[in-house]
Amino acid sequence: MDDKQPQLTGKDQWQVFKRLLTYLKPHTKVIALALFLLILTVLGDILGPYLIKTFMDDYLTPRSFPTGPIVGLAVGYIIIQIGNIIVSYFQLMKFQELALKIIQQMRIDVFTKVHKLGMRYFDKVPAGSIVSRVTNDTEAIKDMFVSVLVGFVQSGFLVIGVYIAMFIMNVKLALITILLLPILFLIITTYRKHSSVVYQDLRERLSQLNAKLAESLQGMTMIQAFRQEDRLQDEFNEINDKHWNAGKRNIKLDSLLLRPAIDLVYALAIIIVLSYFGITSMDNIAEVGVIYAFVTYIDRFFEPINQVMQRLSIFQQAIVAASRVFKLLDERDLAPSQKNVENAKIEQGKIEFQNVTFSYDGKKDVLKNISFTAEPGQTVALVGHTGSGKSSIINLLMRFYEFEQGDIKIDGYSVKDFKVEEIREKVGLVLQDPFLFYGDIENNIRLHAKEMSDEEVRAAAEFVQANNFIEKLPNGYNQKVTERGSTFSSGQRQLVAFARTIATNPKVLVLDEATANIDTETEVAIQSSLEKMRAGRTTIAIAHRLSTIQDAELILVLHHGEIVERGTHQQLLNEKGLYHKMYLLQNGVVGDIA
Repeated sequence: MDDKQPQLTGKDQWQVFKRLLTYLKPHTKVIALALFLLILTVLGDILGPYLIKTFMDDYLTPRSFPTGPIVGLAVGYIIIQIGNIIVSYFQLMKFQELALKIIQQMRIDVFTKVHKLGMRYFDKVPAGSIVSRVTNDTEAIKDMFVSVLVGFVQSGFLVIGVYIAMFIMNVKLALITILLLPILFLIITTYRKHSSVVYQDLRERLSQLNAKLAESLQGMTMIQAFRQEDRLQDEFNEINDKHWNAGKRNIKLDSLLLRPAIDLVYALAIIIVLSYFGITSMDNIAEVGVIYAFVTYIDRFFEPINQVMQRLSIFQQAIVAASRVFKLLDERDLAPSQKNVENAKIEQGKIEFQNVTFSYDGKKDVLKNISFTAEPGQTVALVGHTGSGKSSIINLLMRFYEFEQGDIKIDGYSVKDFKVEEIREKVGLVLQDPFLFYGDIENNIRLHAKEMSDEEVRAAAEFVQANNFIEKLPNGYNQKVTERGSTFSSGQRQLVAFARTIATNPKVLVLDEATANIDTETEVAIQSSLEKMRAGRTTIAIAHRLSTIQDAELILVLHHGEIVERGTHQQLLNEKGLYHKMYLLQNGVVGDIA
């Protein structure tokens, strides 16, 4: 999926910025303290040049050096400078602490939101793109809170303070320097307008890099097996080149409109100040201290402007990054909602599909008028060719996707009525390719359920005969599990998944070709375990190997999203239909297939 977003208008950027500021609300006391410290540092920056001006005009120029006043000025100046250093340290610490807390909360919000999204969202958005929003984009926002807001506020106070000081010393010259503000405003506006486009492109290219990297890491086995390294390298290089080009455009824009443009206006301001004093000195003697103070204040005025322009780059990146984060936070493609009917409980496990029609994209139906009933304790098997709709039935039963037509009931209640916790606890799922979490085997069975004892964990493993291989491991149940359980065989991972499911004692068991990745010897060994697991539980089983579901009370044959045949194994063989053909094909009797 292309991670391209619409270009942000000035109004959009303002809305994003206002939303970012809402994260400051819980930290008003810290903000007040930090701003107070900030004002103190600005006062120090303003008073320093004024003390030097006083020394130059009142004592140096007239060559009068009374010890007391001069020592007082020197001591005052030193105290101000030392105080500024100390106050700046604490002020910076407070703002840094504030920024880290805000980003911590924002990352929690994003991570929480990701877990509330429906499977439809993950079907269309690359994992790397989501990772980029949780990590890179929030990091860019942190930089804004750390340096930009502090810099903007500090610069604002400093500019106001500088103008107050200049007006006190010379009203006419202060009014003349105000004429420079429209020029500065024009530069800032022009930069903001053009940089928004560049930074948005830059963030999107970075997101695509992360997506391509994540895809490569997840599919490394297939990449190496099918010698796709060169192709992936070319695709990565192409995205990387686009990211480099976007970065180059960013550098060109910064090189033109950041410090060089501001330095040009600064030079113009110095020319104006010196020209003014040069012209007025023909009638009145110019005070050296006033000239020094004005030049210093001009420098103090333009330095924060330069810092603002430099930080404007960070600000623009943060606004673009925040818009991407907020787009994720505002995503409406959520997991199906539940009505949470108070009395809705799964006790017997009777499942009813009533004329269920479903589409992933809203255009093409993958399930069409599906109706069947699984009585408590029965096993219903789903068979059919790839794409026939078997997994879609399970996805709807597990409430991974919302359906609009028909209904699915468990024990008389719609699956929409239950609390999601009730479905997750009472409906056990074992997938064809089980996922193991980083940690150890014991916690992969327990899934960190504190109420489950060690004895229950071991009993679950023994029930599915997973204990046979677990106890042979060097650390037994404490054996380390690497990412996705890559150090274990497919069969071993599947056995752990069986144990994990049975440990919750579900009323309904959902098996998605659960024995497909288990070798024949292991499969034979756990068939008895499967029979014990299914005893007293309603079981919905997807099966590709028909030999594993011959004892099912009901077999549903799906074709293009419809149930075309239903019955027991023997009944379907007698019908000589699609099931019969599949059975002959799997048993190598190709010549008898008409």
